[in-house]
Amino acid sequence: MSKWEANVRKVIPYTPGEQPNQPDMIKLNTNENPYPPAPGVEKALKGMDTDTMRLYPDPTAGDLVHAIAQNYGLKDEQVFVGVGSDDVLAMSFLTFFNSEKPVLFPDITYSFYDVWADLFRIPYERPALDENFHIKKEDYFKENGGIVFPNPNAPTGVEMPLADVEDIIRHNPEVIVIVDEAYVDFGGQSALPLIEKYDNLLVVQTFSKSRSMAGMRIGFACGNEKLIKFLNDVKYSFNSYTMDRTALAAGVAAVEDQAYFEETCNKIIETREWTKKELTALGFSFQDSKSNFIFATHKTCPAAELFEALREQHIYVRYFPKDRIDNFLRITIGTKEEMQKFIDFLKDYLK
Repeated sequence: MSKWEANVRKVIPYTPGEQPNQPDMIKLNTNENPYPPAPGVEKALKGMDTDTMRLYPDPTAGDLVHAIAQNYGLKDEQVFVGVGSDDVLAMSFLTFFNSEKPVLFPDITYSFYDVWADLFRIPYERPALDENFHIKKEDYFKENGGIVFPNPNAPTGVEMPLADVEDIIRHNPEVIVIVDEAYVDFGGQSALPLIEKYDNLLVVQTFSKSRSMAGMRIGFACGNEKLIKFLNDVKYSFNSYTMDRTALAAGVAAVEDQAYFEETCNKIIETREWTKKELTALGFSFQDSKSNFIFATHKTCPAAELFEALREQHIYVRYFPKDRIDNFLRITIGTKEEMQKFIDFLKDYLK
């Protein structure tokens, strides 16, 4: 090993979902929205003056911050934006998890959490989900350096009742509790109303799922003004211009079209519930999902086998070869037509 390698920060990186590019594929592996963004997004992008690209964007992302704040009934000073919720969460880890005590997050959850913790040298513990993949709130009633969990959880899709979320926050007044709500718009109950009650709560959401903008990279956090100021202080110490002009313009347009947002979310929810019934009839089992995916296992067909069989037909789902979940597939909800083709394949393969 070269001597300089001793000074390299080495981590095991996060593995993103596969991004195939085939004209006939059905892509159900990365929880993207199957519908296009709001019509106003295209209009906003087409109306952009390319001459402005030579100028730096607004470092405060003021227009987007204001649009989000207005939409959720908050003050601008209660909103922070970043390059996808991954950027927002990474900044939050760096900002708030700064003690020698371990941060707590579930053993089965978004697999970027331990990557950030390792990257920033943050100690952590991973309390185990119960046998039904539910978070046990009592596991978070102990001394810690901070708490983070998705609600609904990923990759399970299981939602923790808001009363239990509040119980965790109430038991941890001395640390920051981050609720990652990437999937909350598909039938979950948001913790946003609690930020006025608890000054240690940060709620993080994304435009990647419910607003069909995974390719634009927009995420945001909401909390009390002091938390947001601390986040901005770290951001400006890292990169002043995190949001580009196209993302800012497209983000504002997406937030302003509430009717389209609700329409697409409702279509996905409807298709999800139909898919649950079809999968159950085929011998699959799963916990009730409040997200835009279903985390399912079959009573006789191994998940790894089914994953490969689907892949051969250019139907992509997500498989995690990890302890406790290596016989499950995470199936993103596509359009009704895509899910019908998916179910038709399963009917033929499993007969």
